Amino acid sequence: MIIDLRSDTVTKPSKSMLDAMFSAEVGDDVFREDPTVNKLEERLATLFGKEKALFFPSGSMANQIAIKLHTQPGEQVICDKYAHIYNYEVGGVAFHSGASCKLIDGQRGMFTAEQVEEAINPSEYYYSQTRLVEVENTTNKGGGACWDFQEFEKIKTVCKRHNLGFHIDGARVWNAMVAKNEMPVQYGHTFDTISVCLSKGLGCPVGSVLIGDADIMKRSLSLRKLFGGNMRQIGYLAAAGLYALDHNIERLADDHKKAKEIGVELSTLSMIKKVEPIETNIVIFELNEDVDEANFLNKLKENNIFIIGMGSRKLRMVTHLDYTDAMHNTLLEVLRKLK
Repeated sequence: MIIDLRSDTVTKPSKSMLDAMFSAEVGDDVFREDPTVNKLEERLATLFGKEKALFFPSGSMANQIAIKLHTQPGEQVICDKYAHIYNYEVGGVAFHSGASCKLIDGQRGMFTAEQVEEAINPSEYYYSQTRLVEVENTTNKGGGACWDFQEFEKIKTVCKRHNLGFHIDGARVWNAMVAKNEMPVQYGHTFDTISVCLSKGLGCPVGSVLIGDADIMKRSLSLRKLFGGNMRQIGYLAAAGLYALDHNIERLADDHKKAKEIGVELSTLSMIKKVEPIETNIVIFELNEDVDEANFLNKLKENNIFIIGMGSRKLRMVTHLDYTDAMHNTLLEVLRKLK
């Protein structure tokens, strides 16, 4: 039994999801004639209270095109120092949009409206002009932390006052909504653009969707073509997304429960310096300085348990729908033996 907790992207489609995919009605999406992807886009736009949605092969592409929709070369994006768009999208903000990032020193990937206000550049011509505020929910490097929605609303007020766009990287927004009992329409009312992932947590093999109103989304299709993201019979992939929306959202609470139980067990180990607070399905913990990280990882590998290193002696586990109860019990028993 392989226990793979490196990410919630390691899941494979279930038989029921595969059945939905292979029975999908498809067409040529470049001609906008794929009925299944059209249905997915319309459903997500309606769910979030927006006018348009567009399917993408990856969350990074959806985020990068959102940034390009909001900015011009030489302008600036405000985001947290932990932001995925800054750390894990290969410098795409600069490469694709010619924009720079003003990094906020937040807490676990989250910041305040006051910090946004302070980060906005003056309007003098010799400053890079601030055009967009970007947030991430849940925060990846922040250990699956969930924002307080009231802070989003405060930041939105700042954005409106300064005529700034507001984008959310919602790679794990489904986890946040389940954990905080939030509704998609709340996000639609607050953000100008929203990217949502269908593979993280929801078990799809591929796919993210960018959502927004018609005015901001009007160039999204041509930009997807520019980025090389146009596809043909993608209804097979969209069908997986539709299945996931129907069957795999509420069950995220089970992933959160397992993650918290792992955190409790880790906190009893003397070799662990710190376990970050756990709200959703990500567990980040730090080893003591006298513990050899490679040796710790090898002990887990000997038991067919695979996790990921984040640098600075920090390690990460991510629970997901392919992480079964039997796997969970085995992991907890292995951790107990490490004492």
